[in-house]
Amino acid sequence: MNPTFFAWGATIIALCALAMTGRLIAGPTVPDRVVALDSINTLVVAMMVLLSVVYDSVVMVDVAIVYAGLSFVGTMFIARFMEGGV
Repeated sequence: MNPTFFAWGATIIALCALAMTGRLIAGPTVPDRVVALDSINTLVVAMMVLLSVVYDSVVMVDVAIVYAGLSFVGTMFIARFMEGGV
């Protein structure tokens, strides 16, 4: 695996996460903040998959899949709470 590939990929993902963190803090409404948090979780999953490619580890992909599933459930719970259904 080329280390340059990982460096560029990690840099791009980190910059996107930084931009989403700004939206998470400033976001004018609560749904904007929820979408920003979900986007950050997606970027974390992307970083996990990128690391699994670099270290050639299938277990890290499994961890990324579980994290993505928990992130989805968390986002659905927050959306349901915002609607008043919980």
